[in-house]
Amino acid sequence: MGGCQYMRIARVQGYRNRQALVKICFILIVLIFTYRAFSVSEIQANDISLKTKASKNSEFALVEKSMRGNILDRNNNLLAINLIHKKINLDPMIIQDEYIDLLAEALEIPFQDFRDQIANKKANKRKYFIVKDKLKVNDPILKKISELKKMRSKVCFKEVKVPSLTLVDKAKKVIGMKPTIKESTEVNECSRQKIAGVAIESSGFRYYPKKDSIAPLIGKINSENIGVFGIEAEYDRYLAGVNGIKRIADNKNNSNIYYDAETIKQFEDGENLTLTIDSDIQFHVFNAIKEQAEFHEADSAAAIVLSPNGEILALANYPSTNPNNLESYSADDYRNRVFSDKTEPGSTMKPFTMLLALDKGIISATDDELIDVTKRVANIKPDNKFFQMTIQRILEKSHNLGTVMVAENIENEDFYNTWEKLGFGKSLGVMPGAENQGELRHYSNWRDSDKRSLSFGHGPMTTNLAQLARAYLVFANEGSIPSLKLIKTENYNDSLEQVFTPESTKRISEILDSVASDNGSGYRAVIDGYSIAGKTGTAEMVIDGKYSKDGAKRTYFVGYSPADKPKYIMAVRLDHPKKCFVSWDPTLRNRCEGSNSASMAFQKAMQRILINDSEINSQVEG
Repeated sequence: MGGCQYMRIARVQGYRNRQALVKICFILIVLIFTYRAFSVSEIQANDISLKTKASKNSEFALVEKSMRGNILDRNNNLLAINLIHKKINLDPMIIQDEYIDLLAEALEIPFQDFRDQIANKKANKRKYFIVKDKLKVNDPILKKISELKKMRSKVCFKEVKVPSLTLVDKAKKVIGMKPTIKESTEVNECSRQKIAGVAIESSGFRYYPKKDSIAPLIGKINSENIGVFGIEAEYDRYLAGVNGIKRIADNKNNSNIYYDAETIKQFEDGENLTLTIDSDIQFHVFNAIKEQAEFHEADSAAAIVLSPNGEILALANYPSTNPNNLESYSADDYRNRVFSDKTEPGSTMKPFTMLLALDKGIISATDDELIDVTKRVANIKPDNKFFQMTIQRILEKSHNLGTVMVAENIENEDFYNTWEKLGFGKSLGVMPGAENQGELRHYSNWRDSDKRSLSFGHGPMTTNLAQLARAYLVFANEGSIPSLKLIKTENYNDSLEQVFTPESTKRISEILDSVASDNGSGYRAVIDGYSIAGKTGTAEMVIDGKYSKDGAKRTYFVGYSPADKPKYIMAVRLDHPKKCFVSWDPTLRNRCEGSNSASMAFQKAMQRILINDSEINSQVEG
């Protein structure tokens, strides 16, 4: 009996010990968690409390990219536009094996090739794999991928299961003791799943529908959506728009999470830009100068077409490039030679010398007025072909000595003031970033030889092709000259600069009509059925500061049609043509001049413009 009583007391004592141990463990756990709670609340991260840091981590900036404006021609034909490409992006690390063959079939890739590609990406832990790029939005592959993404197929995978810790093990872990280690088990799980790791993404790109026919004028953008050449660069601030920025923050209110979006920078799409260019005329002009540059083996060519009010209808350069081809690039192919090349215009300036002389009463330009061309003036010698010449004959034959004989009676100041009114030596204000405005040296610094050479397009002046073409607008505006326009607007609010009298302008224009005839130097600019007026020009190229002695020349033709009431004014230039022929024998080589190269390029281009102009054709037929 006594023994039984002793055993009962011992059992009770053991029970209390165990109970005490549990209480002690519980108290320790509570103390540890209490300590951690207080210490965490006091932790500072870079002088920012965790609460503040957590708040900051819940905020992020969202950039809304602006859409670049389109560039259009005067008839709303697109010259530059933003298009959408689609691409298929894969994450090879999470694509299920059961879907690989189905995905290969949808992508139209051979099964084994695709398996090898995925295996290679997985081996290198690649999570970003553009498997298809630059897909059109209606590409059949996109439809197949979209349908595949909607499917659910049986997918099996191995899963490692680790037994959960008991309460005692958790307590041991908290107080730093090692819990009892239990072995994990691997099980095979299967379920019906959608394909993972496949995304259809969109990417915008700039597309130029007219390709190489207008590339040096329109230019292009870089990978950052910034214009780097041509119109794209010159008017980038209007075309690019403004990217928007929003700050997104998540907030809690009564356990509901919502998002606040605060606009930091207002989003704005770029503006559309409408040019005065006529893309049909542009196409005709570009192809004409390209053909003639290649035929004459010229280094390059340029042309500009104007309307009487100064609108630029076409501005072509060769060589050029297809701006949609991103694999090849040459800055020279984007060179806008019409604006950027500073040159001497040669004999294309002779009509203005005669206009000035006629306005000053120095000549009458009548059929009975004769200019003596038998005497040498400085280094300009008689040619012994002509002796007494009318003004018409001087211009028809582009006679230097005859022009100088007239210029000798013009004051230097009058020359300078008139050339300045014509716009030489001053910026056109159309594309300042691309333009080389040339030079017109002040008459106070002229020598006698400067005035003589100026009269036939050399000496103290250089110009670009656009300035030269603009000067010829006097023949379409009764002696006055408007500014050039490249951006189409409703009202230009433009005032004309009167340079010559209407009477003098009309008389010299009649003479230029005969220059572009069988009797004149511009005989190869003649177009059957249409009236053409204009003037040839040739100038030696300046290389390394000196005139070339190897035959390197620039050849010009500037003209207009119809001759009596011009609708189109065009200037054409070929740079260093090397293969020219006489008119009566296409196999007989001759030195290259404006008459047998640039005038031919003008003829090809203007003919294509005129035969496609229904208004002019109706007048011709009438």
